[in-house]
Amino acid sequence: MTKIDSLRRFLLPCITPPTNSTTVSTTSTGASKKRLSTSLRDDIDVQDSASSSASSSEATSAAADYNLSAVTVPQRPSKTMVIGTIFGRRKGHVWFCVQHDRLSVKPILLLELSIATSQLVHEMGSGLVRVALECPTRPELKSCLLRSVPVWTMFCNGRKLGFAVRRSANEETRLMLKRLESMTVGAGVLPSGSGLGGSGESDTDEVMYMRANYEHVVGSSDSESFHLINPDANSAQELSIFLLRTSS
Repeated sequence: MTKIDSLRRFLLPCITPPTNSTTVSTTSTGASKKRLSTSLRDDIDVQDSASSSASSSEATSAAADYNLSAVTVPQRPSKTMVIGTIFGRRKGHVWFCVQHDRLSVKPILLLELSIATSQLVHEMGSGLVRVALECPTRPELKSCLLRSVPVWTMFCNGRKLGFAVRRSANEETRLMLKRLESMTVGAGVLPSGSGLGGSGESDTDEVMYMRANYEHVVGSSDSESFHLINPDANSAQELSIFLLRTSS
């Protein structure tokens, strides 16, 4: 019995490992895992913070760029399509009428130009006509709409040719526009007796007219222009009328 008890005391520890070791190992492993989880969580928090900081920086930069572009980019000119009619008696002078559409008998702009009809026809023979109407920036005209200026100094292809006067459409002008309302683009002659005998002109003379679409460009409160849109792509005819409020 003494020998068996001795063997049992010697072999039992080899078959059954001590529980304290297992507990220590498990505790050590758990602590290691806990430290690893904490480290990973800290790394993730650092990455999220860096990502949020980068996103905030990009958003701030984008907002700054937008504000800068909003301040530095100039306003674009506005462009609309209108109907323009140039007309005048053969032995008289030229008128320029602008309408929103062909059915409107109330023009948005009606100008009486000092250039003779025959002279304008001659200028158009060269293929390029640029009419510049200028007015000085006087205190009483500075705040009014550009199309409301009553008198202009007129230049045609760089040469001073008198003046242009803003007019209101009378009954005779509305009658002529009524006769042309079925036409958007075209040119021709109205017979004598058309009722356009104003400004000392005889009513027995024929009225020549040219009607077309114009591009109306508003550059600023001191600059507007009307540009003929030629329906014939093969034609080199160019016609532009500029309204300018100058500083001198």
